[in-house]
Amino acid sequence: HYTNRLLRKRIAEKEGAKSRERELAQAQEIEKAYHELKASQAQLVQSEKLASLGELTAGIAHEIQNPLNFVNNFSELSVELAQELLDEIEKPNLDKAAVQDLVADLTQNQQKINHHGKRASSIVTGMLQHARTSTGAKEPTDINALADEYLRLSYHGLRAKNSTFNAKIVTDFDPAVGKVEVIPQDIGRVFLNLLNNAFYAVAQRERQLPESLKLSGSYEPTVTISTQQTDHQIIIKIKDNGTGIPDDVKAKIFQPFFTTKPTGQGTGLGLSLAYDIVVKGHGGTLEVTSIEEVGSEFIICLPFKTNGG
Repeated sequence: HYTNRLLRKRIAEKEGAKSRERELAQAQEIEKAYHELKASQAQLVQSEKLASLGELTAGIAHEIQNPLNFVNNFSELSVELAQELLDEIEKPNLDKAAVQDLVADLTQNQQKINHHGKRASSIVTGMLQHARTSTGAKEPTDINALADEYLRLSYHGLRAKNSTFNAKIVTDFDPAVGKVEVIPQDIGRVFLNLLNNAFYAVAQRERQLPESLKLSGSYEPTVTISTQQTDHQIIIKIKDNGTGIPDDVKAKIFQPFFTTKPTGQGTGLGLSLAYDIVVKGHGGTLEVTSIEEVGSEFIICLPFKTNGG
């Protein structure tokens, strides 16, 4: 009996040791899988950022082209003015007033070149910030200017894909909003995602219209962006009169990887990232109201401390 008990004890000890080894191996596998998942998530988030940068490219090209046209035109005019100035000062009887006028024109041209050069530079800087991994540092940011910038980039990006598409754009920016402490590249991503979705929704609704309604012009695709400052909040609303969101979908739209777009047209990460940026990154709220075939409105509320609060 003693031998049997000893044998059973040893077998139990061996089984216990094997069980602990299996548990340890499983724990290591789980930890490995967790780290791989985190790495994959980070890669997917970066891919989403690069994908949205790709969507921005056409809009950026359009926006840069405009100030560069000014730079080129004023540069050519300045060369002509400089030549006129040389001709004038070589005359035996120098007309001082004419020289002063030419110098004034030349100075004005250089100021315009400088202004439009800086405009092009700021667009490139914004593009680089958008692609860069966020530092997480908040800085005073002109919310109205940021919203306006991404509105244009989003619209021109869609127009580059579909040159026949047109939409009415309505802006209602509260000048009291001013500069707010946010992470600009992150809030810019939120604006871009919501605006891209808004333009996509109105384009979809227009595509689905019967030909008779298209010809009648009874539907005008419209995207509206507004800002408002209250005592303790900055409220940004992005509204469209597009396809709207069904009630059963509305509850899922902020979930990672959920998308209603056709395969290859959406990662399903845009809105979940936007939600995380607003809620976790800035302590705000992101909500949506929507009615099918009427439109959607996304409402961003960011906490804001007044000088007295």
